[in-house]
Amino acid sequence: MPQFNDTELTAAVIDSFEETPDPRAKFLLQELVKSLHEYVRKTDLTFEEWEYAIDFLTRTGQKCTPIRQEFILLSDVLGVSMLVDAVNHREREGATETTVLGPFYVGEHKQMPHGTDISANLPGERMFVQSRVTDLKGKPLAGVPVDVWHADDDGFYDSQKASYATQGPSSRARFVTDADGRFFFRTILPCSYPIPTDGPVGEMILQTRRHPMRPAHVHFLANARGYEPLITHVFIDGDKYLDSDVVFGVKNDLIAKIEKRTDAVMPDGKPATTPWHLMTYEFHMKPGQGTAPQPLGVKATEDA
Repeated sequence: MPQFNDTELTAAVIDSFEETPDPRAKFLLQELVKSLHEYVRKTDLTFEEWEYAIDFLTRTGQKCTPIRQEFILLSDVLGVSMLVDAVNHREREGATETTVLGPFYVGEHKQMPHGTDISANLPGERMFVQSRVTDLKGKPLAGVPVDVWHADDDGFYDSQKASYATQGPSSRARFVTDADGRFFFRTILPCSYPIPTDGPVGEMILQTRRHPMRPAHVHFLANARGYEPLITHVFIDGDKYLDSDVVFGVKNDLIAKIEKRTDAVMPDGKPATTPWHLMTYEFHMKPGQGTAPQPLGVKATEDA
């Protein structure tokens, strides 16, 4: 009979999962026990500290709603999201770099015509985004749904606002690439912004003297048949938080120079009434399989 003490307890817990039918589940659970028990031993964790940790995780779960995911935010700021991304995308072979999905991939990504202003009712400096989706050899990929979303000029996503329930999505849409793999749209120039600090994750960030800021960026999710789903950001060159992103999501290849333009017309030939910014970026997709994530509360479909 094992003695459930400091030296024998871990082995007993690991053995308790021996009959787990799924080999992968068995492996993950046993490795989790090893790491968690080692952490407790290495830190001489006290009752008070463990109680605080349980309370923190409980409050993290309680903060989650259908349009807010505090656990994703926790994963992001601890670097776990980027580490999971890194170990699953070690060999890019020339494909565009990936980064975190983030906690704001929620709500409706309605398909819109190319050239749509997805931030038409928002203040801010205007921006034209022109992009293209290709394979690794530069061949254009047609008919690819690309979801885009970003924060507004005040640093908030639509789902963070009380008006979201009545006014619906803003700075969020889906475009489908044309025969040349292209898509384009109008929006506003995003700014750097803080992650939500009104929950337990923000509490942790502020108490540990970390800043809560993310550099300005636009999210993209491209989901082409026969290719790995591409989840990434395009960051704006020159942002002061590029080197200290609170979720560790920046990669050099994802930083784009944004041109300040004064042309009277935008690239699609429509008039520009004020100076505007031009973002140009080409996405290269890697052959493979996978399922793109769905907004919270939405069931996956084959064509999503």
